[in-house]
Amino acid sequence: MTGGNRFRYGSWRGGPDPLAPPYDVRAAVDSVGAEVLAGGSLRDALRNLLRRGPEDRGGLDDLLARARRLRREALRRGDLDGAVTRSRALLDQALAAERDELRGRDDDEARFNEAVLDNLPSSTARAVEELSGYQWASDEARATYQQILDGLRRDVLEQRFSGLRDAMRDAADPAVQRQMAEMLGDLNDLLARHDRGEDTTDAFAEFMRRHGDLFPEKPENVDELVDALARRAAAGERLMRSLSPNQREELARMMESALGPELADQMARLSANLRSLRPDLAWDRRERVRGDQPLGYGEAAGALGEIADLDDLLDQLGQEHPGATLDDIDVESVQRNLGRDAADDVRRLRELERELRRQGWVSRGSDGLTLSPKALRRLGGTALRRIFAELQTGRRGEHDLRSAGAAGEVTGASRPWEYGDEQPLDVVRTVARAVRRGGAGVPVTLAVEDFEVVETERRASAAVALCVDLSFSMISEGRWGPMKQTALALAHLIATRFPQDSLQIIGFGREAMPLSQQELAGVEPDLVQGTNLQHALKLAGQHLRRHPGSEPVVLVVTDGEPTAHLDPETGGGVFNWPPLRETIEATVAEVDQLTRYGTTMNLFMLGEDPGLRRFVDAVARRCGGRVFTPELEDLGQYVVSDYLRARRGRR
Repeated sequence: MTGGNRFRYGSWRGGPDPLAPPYDVRAAVDSVGAEVLAGGSLRDALRNLLRRGPEDRGGLDDLLARARRLRREALRRGDLDGAVTRSRALLDQALAAERDELRGRDDDEARFNEAVLDNLPSSTARAVEELSGYQWASDEARATYQQILDGLRRDVLEQRFSGLRDAMRDAADPAVQRQMAEMLGDLNDLLARHDRGEDTTDAFAEFMRRHGDLFPEKPENVDELVDALARRAAAGERLMRSLSPNQREELARMMESALGPELADQMARLSANLRSLRPDLAWDRRERVRGDQPLGYGEAAGALGEIADLDDLLDQLGQEHPGATLDDIDVESVQRNLGRDAADDVRRLRELERELRRQGWVSRGSDGLTLSPKALRRLGGTALRRIFAELQTGRRGEHDLRSAGAAGEVTGASRPWEYGDEQPLDVVRTVARAVRRGGAGVPVTLAVEDFEVVETERRASAAVALCVDLSFSMISEGRWGPMKQTALALAHLIATRFPQDSLQIIGFGREAMPLSQQELAGVEPDLVQGTNLQHALKLAGQHLRRHPGSEPVVLVVTDGEPTAHLDPETGGGVFNWPPLRETIEATVAEVDQLTRYGTTMNLFMLGEDPGLRRFVDAVARRCGGRVFTPELEDLGQYVVSDYLRARRGRR
């Protein structure tokens, strides 16, 4: 109770929570993860998050579409030659009024003036020039002619200086023109000194004291003053470039007539100074603006300035240049061209990106945004949950530590067999127990209680090498997504449930390379042909030997037989199709080395390539491993289940 007023507090019911974050950050991360797990590029997934916008609203693509539409409308705004067209109409009006006045006079001077009018050049600009000293008989004609010069002078100066509208009301006043010439002279001197690298702090302050009322932008330094003027000047230059040569000449001569020699010279100096200070602006670009409505000089230059602004905005919103960030987008330009709601969308996207970085989901490097380890853990957890949702529950999925000696090095001892044991039988001791129980003689009858298994020293950890095929056929056949999902799920499983295990993901194309989770999520296929399983197995062996006390496990996911191997001399990948004998021999040699090391090696064959089928069957027989041919949607289940079985011991 305050001052007799009663307040009641409750949940907000006036629409979306005004204090809530603009977007669900976790949902944004999950949408990126879903695209990556479906086989998409990590770089494209993060880019698409900003392009489409979270929840498919307010993204850069929407803003780009609006900017493109406005640009198309600006290109249809009207006829750029409107300044000359309007001048021609005013000139015809003035000449008609003058001829009417001359026809009412009966003297030699009137006849002479009629002859002058009859012999005017067809060019509007040259006709206006020749009439500069003409003594008009008609007051109406004189005023109409003066409109041509005053209107064009006012349009040009107002286009270049947005604060001159009031000052140029009496553009024909010589005092006003002297004031403008003085301001332009001071401005050019200031810009020339700035271009030479001189300290212009005091000179700028003095300039603004004398002429600051003509610059409503209120620039605080010379650079801001240049920014305010250069875009307008560049728009005027683009207008001239966008006209035909004849139109350009006509407009240039008319502008010179309208401005007079002194103002025209100062305007030319100003354009040169601004071009030198801002060479990055599109001074010489031409545009094909079309339309039925004739545009005056200011309108035409304004349309081209708007098109240039939209071009810059399209570049910023496109985010195509290297190192592009949302901070590159000029929010004020977005608001000026696309409206307040568009600027709010950009601010929300910036806030989303900042929040993603602040909460540790993404980081920004020289290549742009990338997922952080925290986000990759969430991504791997999502992949693993998908796989476990399909797995049947049971003992094979448990991390069973109860049965001592279930896997590892042979100790020389044996023990009675128990239900569920997977260790090899101790044949000699099994038969000996049967003989002692039943006596000598043949045949020897075995009973359940006679069986003994070899006892081993338990290995509590496994060293796992997951070799994944990165050849182009994996993505062309839609196998890229399941492969990534499988590898990320296995990495998450080992990191969270079996942290004592050591996983190395190895990707192989024409050559092989170890991959971190982050590199795996971001890896993209290339068009280089080659399936270098030999190099992958070589790297797998190096990983296993770094962990001599762990159960060695190699899992291979591929959709093609080996077509590349490392050249012994150069160390580079050698590709050939059909596979060379040297390629097969080099690959089998690595298989044999892993087999001698006691490695459990299983192969997951994707597709129905006959050559691959023959190869993997031969390898499995040679190393005692197994071959799986899962459907794509079952790949993760097969690999994870096989890892859980393999880490409990050799088979």
